Amino acid sequence: MNLKSIEICAGGGGQALGLELAGFEHVALVENDSACCETLRFNRPHWNVVEQNVQDFSARQFKDVDLFAGGVPCPPFSVAGKQLGQQDERDLFQEALRLIEECEPNAVMLENVRGLLDPKFSEYRNAIANKLGVLGYTCDWKLLNASQFGVSQLRPRVILIALRPEVSRHFSWPEPHGTPPKTVGSLLLEQMKSRGWTGADQWRLMANSIAPTIVGGSKKHGGPDLGPTRARKAWAELGVNGLSLANEAPDPSFVGLPRLTVDMVSRIQGFPPSWTFVGKKTKAYRQVGNAFPPPVATAIGVQIAKALLASKSSVCKVRPATMPHLAKANELRQV
Repeated sequence: MNLKSIEICAGGGGQALGLELAGFEHVALVENDSACCETLRFNRPHWNVVEQNVQDFSARQFKDVDLFAGGVPCPPFSVAGKQLGQQDERDLFQEALRLIEECEPNAVMLENVRGLLDPKFSEYRNAIANKLGVLGYTCDWKLLNASQFGVSQLRPRVILIALRPEVSRHFSWPEPHGTPPKTVGSLLLEQMKSRGWTGADQWRLMANSIAPTIVGGSKKHGGPDLGPTRARKAWAELGVNGLSLANEAPDPSFVGLPRLTVDMVSRIQGFPPSWTFVGKKTKAYRQVGNAFPPPVATAIGVQIAKALLASKSSVCKVRPATMPHLAKANELRQV
């Protein structure tokens, strides 16, 4: 059975790629940033990319969709901001609820920052859960760390899963991988050596842990850097200069702390080498930094797909052999 999905706030494609590897066919990807849309179209020309504000989008034509997904803007809930929640004009949870009501999917998956679980937002979370309950869903919130699913980065994310009762009984959250992710040094060694840098092997020994959370930066100010002062200090301990990004790997005689390229950051974020980010360095980096790590989206998507297919089958339980697309998920685990 083909599983169809709609995604809002698709960005540079982290969640979309992860869900594709979990077996979902995207009937619409809604995104208002032109650079992100170019990236989506470049990597997947067959995807239906809708370059539009979420507020102007209607989902009524997609009544047969299985999954409604998205990563609504994080600033309203981020501890790095003012945490205005629903008072922030960038809060799109209400628009997501409107679209869910319009297309009536069997499953919902929305991701956001850890700050959404702060006590100050408990009433807000309850309001969302109550609305979903009225629409016929049971829902659950869970904090997952990207490093638990093979990503060489901390990156905690809050996931909201809402399911129809007949789907919910078959769903379980994904289990963390049993092995730790690669260190930054091991993950990026070949890229650091790509132009003959003689210090790359020594650098790998210094970059001997996973990365701190990568941040995307604001559209209103700043360029491509690896975060505020505290984050840059953490990067320095890994042997990385976090003040800016490089255009290419270090040359043979380079001395000092190397900077990362956009492609290196995308690998840390869990993207495969085959995924290309379109645009100049600042725009490309923001797409990477704001992305949902594909391996995490795949892990959750696989569990949702199993639950959906199990609910559609009244004859037998769904087994991995009946879902050949699950084999594609292994691609990301090898990144």
